[in-house]
Amino acid sequence: MTDTILTNARVVLLDAVLDGTVVLRDGVIASVEPGRSVAPGALDMDGDFLIPGVVDVHTDNLERQVQPRSNARWPSRSAMLAHDAQCAGAGVTTVLDALCIGDLGFDKERIKTFQDGVVDLDALADTGLLKAEHFLHLRCEVPARDVLDLFDPVADHPRVRMISLMDHSPGVGQYADLDFYRALRRKDGTPADYIERRIKELQDQRARYRAPNRRALLDRLAGTGVAIASHDDRTEEEIAENARDGITISEFPVTMLAAKTAKAHGMSVIAGAPNIVRGGSHSGNVAAADLVRAGAVDAFASDYVPASLVEAAFQSVGDIGITLSDSVALISDRPARMAGLRDRGRIAPGLRADMARIRLHEGMPVVRQVWRAGERVA
Repeated sequence: MTDTILTNARVVLLDAVLDGTVVLRDGVIASVEPGRSVAPGALDMDGDFLIPGVVDVHTDNLERQVQPRSNARWPSRSAMLAHDAQCAGAGVTTVLDALCIGDLGFDKERIKTFQDGVVDLDALADTGLLKAEHFLHLRCEVPARDVLDLFDPVADHPRVRMISLMDHSPGVGQYADLDFYRALRRKDGTPADYIERRIKELQDQRARYRAPNRRALLDRLAGTGVAIASHDDRTEEEIAENARDGITISEFPVTMLAAKTAKAHGMSVIAGAPNIVRGGSHSGNVAAADLVRAGAVDAFASDYVPASLVEAAFQSVGDIGITLSDSVALISDRPARMAGLRDRGRIAPGLRADMARIRLHEGMPVVRQVWRAGERVA
């Protein structure tokens, strides 16, 4: 195979930014060298940044392609391909598709999206048609009656890389403020009397199902090596329970206290990149920038906007003051390690040739080209 030589680039390494050249060969990085190459056919990067291919450990973006409008469901296979193209175009070469398992009664379409998503991924993964490499992040709604029945058929799927234990019941986690919860449901057009009835029903359901479902899921995952995350942690008590149960990742903690407590317990913390780009949480929770300043973030995830990852990394340099190497590691090396993917996430010889070319335009990072395993995909 002919070498691909990317030269005159600002190469973002784990500990430095190198003005140099990267050589791609047989799907891996063959060498990283200072200076400009004079080899025939070398591709001039015009001084743009080369960063590792982005690793997104949590994206709901597929849901937005499946349901582009509230009353319009798109064909699932077409939605998967559109989602994939958006991820690759945003510099994301490894995607953990976050699919919801378990119904709490307000968004039944999510179950179909999960079931169709697994089928579509199985059908497309080995065809060479997907631009990014896709894995599964199964989001288990622990208080849901149906979570175990839905989880069991996919528990041993070879593409599962992360499991998160969620609880979106009213009165806890992200929805601890019941007035906020009511306002969200009213915005959906749900009648007030139905909202009140459902709050009571869901709180009763949580009291009945949360503990046995949680225990069953943890027992099922014991010894599998799959990364297990909690979700929307708020209190020290929640973190302590997670740590006792062997959960190693706190995903989207909603308070500074929860994030710091998770770090104190040796857990890794994932924050939302859109929180960085927007300048704060869309739901009134802790600002991710404050978590980064406190040293309480190990990785960013796109949550619902794939393009937010590259933007958050570059924005963190100016707004928060961390180095570009450290900020890029939040969207590449560290999430790759969380997902157990040791063959990617850095620009270094011997690793997969996943990378993105980035140009700053008036401070905005623009993804210009993307390679996955040495092949140009965007």
